[in-house]
Amino acid sequence: MNCSNCGHLNDGGKFCVKCGHKLQEEAAVSQTAAASEYQSQSQPQTAYVPQQPNQRVRQAKKVSKSFFSYFTEGIKNPTATAHAAGESQFVNALITVILYALSIPIMLYVGWKLLLIQFVRSMFKLPIISEELAPSDMEDFNTGTDLIKATDINSIIHFNFTDFVFKQGIFIFIGLVVIIGATYVAAKFGKVDVSFKEFFSRFGTFMIIPTALLLIGLVLAFLHVEYFSYFMNFGLLSIFLVVPFTIASFKQNGTNGLDRIYSTLIVYVVITIVLTFIANGLGEEAKTIITRMGNSSELNDLF
Repeated sequence: MNCSNCGHLNDGGKFCVKCGHKLQEEAAVSQTAAASEYQSQSQPQTAYVPQQPNQRVRQAKKVSKSFFSYFTEGIKNPTATAHAAGESQFVNALITVILYALSIPIMLYVGWKLLLIQFVRSMFKLPIISEELAPSDMEDFNTGTDLIKATDINSIIHFNFTDFVFKQGIFIFIGLVVIIGATYVAAKFGKVDVSFKEFFSRFGTFMIIPTALLLIGLVLAFLHVEYFSYFMNFGLLSIFLVVPFTIASFKQNGTNGLDRIYSTLIVYVVITIVLTFIANGLGEEAKTIITRMGNSSELNDLF
């Protein structure tokens, strides 16, 4: 054992034979260091494992990327994309239908003040009314409309976003499913051999352009551009074109089935009934809004 004081090599004992330094302390330190080194060598090293991203997050990214590609291609080449849509595009078609159903009530929630102003303005332009109005009356009306635009009336009349958007969105979605189901039944009567998922996928793909029109209208509504209502109307009326396009995109098996013209007319009747129910539901919401406006003391104070 080497002495830490003078470096002399000793055969054993408690003290260094050259300088008399105690050797037991050196032995204890050496044993402790050796034991520590042994433990560090015998204990396996844990490799760093990078944290994996959440499975749901990865799946959401994958679905969103797939839908964006599908939606973009459907705008560029609507017919080719629809004809190529099979059951594998069912999820993307379902998302398109949901977007269509939700964009309408959101647009109405954001832009109902502009729609109200447009309605009143059109009433003022009627010959029967406009002939009896003085120029000062129109100035007062324009001042009032500017005041309405600048006021957050939703907070005054407590127009709840969740109650209106989600309730009407679900209602519209159910109506769309009824329309798609009626179109599918009409196609089956026309001897079209296709599964419902594939039919839904193709119908939803043809709805990409109407949905895009509604989304453009939604952006304009957020920007308070009055022309958003035109895009909303085009998007709603486009559903009448989706039906014949979808039915005509499938090949009939035989000539004994229901003619496609009659199939389309039958579905048009269903669409008219569904849109009537949707309009009645939105009309009830409009009555509620008008009633709240009439009973709001805060709103009356503005005028």
